[in-house]
Amino acid sequence: MKYNKLVTPVLKWVGGKRQLLPEIKKYIPKRDITYYEPFVGGGAVLFELQPKKAIINDINDELINLYCVIKYNVDELVNELKEYRNEEEFFYETRSLDRNEKTYSNLSNVERAARIHYLNKTCYNGLFRVNMAGQFNSPFGKYKDPNIVNEINFRAVSKYFNNSNILFKSGDFESALKGIRKGTFVYFDPPYDPVSDSSNFTGYAKGGFDRKEQERLKIQCDKLDSRGVKFLLSNSATEYILDLYKDYKVEIIKAKRSINSKGDKRGEVDEVLVRNYE
Repeated sequence: MKYNKLVTPVLKWVGGKRQLLPEIKKYIPKRDITYYEPFVGGGAVLFELQPKKAIINDINDELINLYCVIKYNVDELVNELKEYRNEEEFFYETRSLDRNEKTYSNLSNVERAARIHYLNKTCYNGLFRVNMAGQFNSPFGKYKDPNIVNEINFRAVSKYFNNSNILFKSGDFESALKGIRKGTFVYFDPPYDPVSDSSNFTGYAKGGFDRKEQERLKIQCDKLDSRGVKFLLSNSATEYILDLYKDYKVEIIKAKRSINSKGDKRGEVDEVLVRNYE
């Protein structure tokens, strides 16, 4: 299957990797291999590489449901989204659906996918954020003309999903790696270790991702390394992360922080790429 430049992220996602793709691609194995991404998020790396065989996971089941609907029900998704309005009252009505468990459970997969896509496109700063109960809580963005129905993008991504061998999973990153074999490649893009107390954003799924989770991830990296599985990992360049992965190859790169509630806090920050191969 030929590379399709129209296959790009359908959502704006905290920590998205579009701007870092040139750096990341330097370290991606060139031959065709099974690609694993346990924290797929907005999928910038996946959509840039467009591997023929991949296992994709995220703990956010709303996100994975959206990807599955794009694969299997893209026509229904497009038609559903055409009914959505960029109005504040409608936004909050739509956002509130997950406050009532019975009402929410009655939504179809297509309705859930349309809801989460609409909220992402119309909420403040495209910030996918949930509270401790797992309820979407970003405010209305008040954009003049958000791209609620990007039909060309949807159909390109749907075609890629259907012409490739991709398995979608929704769960813990550790379970996503079960059964992994030598000869595969894993890209980790976990919630980052915060560079300051104010930058600690892990709200894309309830429960968060603290340093115990970072250490659990490091243990998984060690297991992969011992089994001869190549991995590449992104994270912030904090002293903690640099020390945690000191036994691996670490590259420090510059990244622009595009999502922050304070405009003067958006700028270049140091990030790391960690790998276990030449």
